[in-house]
Amino acid sequence: MRLAMLGGGGFRTPLVYGALLTDTHPRRVDEVWLHDVDAARLAAISGVLAEMAQGHDDPPVVHTTTELDTALEGSDFVFSAIRVGGLEGRTADERVALDLGLLGQETTGPGGLAYGLRTVPVARHVAERVAAVAPGAWVINFTNPAGMITEAMQAVLGDRVVGICDSPIALARRAARTLGLDPDRTVVDYVGLNHLGWLRGLHHDGRDVLPDLLADDARLLSMEEGQLFGLDWVRTLGMLPNEYLYYYYFTRDAVRSITAADHTRGEYLLAQQRGFYDGLAGGAVAGALAEWDRVRLERNATYMKEARGEDEERADDDVQGGGYEGVALAIMAAISRGEPASLILNVRNRGTVVGLPDDAVVEVPCTVDASGPHPLPAAPLTGHPLGLVQQVKAVDRLVIEASLTGSPTRAVEAFALHPLVDSVTVARELLAGYRARIPAVDAVFRR
Repeated sequence: MRLAMLGGGGFRTPLVYGALLTDTHPRRVDEVWLHDVDAARLAAISGVLAEMAQGHDDPPVVHTTTELDTALEGSDFVFSAIRVGGLEGRTADERVALDLGLLGQETTGPGGLAYGLRTVPVARHVAERVAAVAPGAWVINFTNPAGMITEAMQAVLGDRVVGICDSPIALARRAARTLGLDPDRTVVDYVGLNHLGWLRGLHHDGRDVLPDLLADDARLLSMEEGQLFGLDWVRTLGMLPNEYLYYYYFTRDAVRSITAADHTRGEYLLAQQRGFYDGLAGGAVAGALAEWDRVRLERNATYMKEARGEDEERADDDVQGGGYEGVALAIMAAISRGEPASLILNVRNRGTVVGLPDDAVVEVPCTVDASGPHPLPAAPLTGHPLGLVQQVKAVDRLVIEASLTGSPTRAVEAFALHPLVDSVTVARELLAGYRARIPAVDAVFRR
């Protein structure tokens, strides 16, 4: 099979290639096309992959290109992991919001909306080119904001676009393992949007064991979620929130911590990755794989640092990271080889979450087979989770509309209605700030 990876010069590409190397099935990916707009990054990552392939008898052949159609044509699957505006854009996403006293974060709040504004047109173009040159391909979307971008691409390709995120699956697996259970023998009740969901139940042998975890101080505090949210708040909710809900439940704390730091997450990653790619300039550098792995572990260890105390460190399993690649390969195996999988995915709602439009993308447990993903029935959301999900989904759809029509009015409306923005005046200032700082955002409204 042929796989196209868009954003193939990105830092996570070796995770996917490493997973491909473990697949020995006769019907497996044997040809990988990496696409990126930055040829130097492609060369650097190619050097890492070449080292990874050493010692394997028949590794997938890797090609690189800066031409989108060349990468897409004839592909069976397309992984989309693009970052429009690069990490420079991410730093501006963060700083424009922080300068106005608001949360500056990549996907949550104003920064996520600015990221979406400039990414939606590019994602739609990708979807249109897939439809033209690889109409039978399935698109697995890694690109953030994952729910919004998946929804924008589905308007062109329908159900052949699936959004993935490792966060909810990691949460469910952590909960099961904390209780000493095999995650593969548990049934998960998780519902929400990307980076906005809750683990409401964890069933083992027909019994919901999540209340056992919530009642156990030591076990709950051993989990990242217990540390992030605290025992009292988790028990008040009666469920385990996705880690990104920290930014909604502890907004002032997050803003204060990020503002007090020497640099934002985006600024840290920008400096780190510049050093990494500069060090591998020209490709075929000895030790490229070891350097990539060192930087990866350092990157993972500092994830969501603003939500932890100075002396708190992430658990080793969380630092090792990964997850996206396993989800993506499981989807491919289910669709191409008939190996059923149970995964939490971003898919069309179709009545799964009552109170949201049928064509809205939601993040819910699904079964996946040769015909694609099928969301499992879910108990209705109630109370504040329903209200929060409805409000954020309405904002997502306004961003898509603003981005595709070039309407500043819709963009201001999106910013103003987001739960983490407290004023229409500030919403106008946000849009003006993002247009001034990020050329790709300004271009949306100059078409």
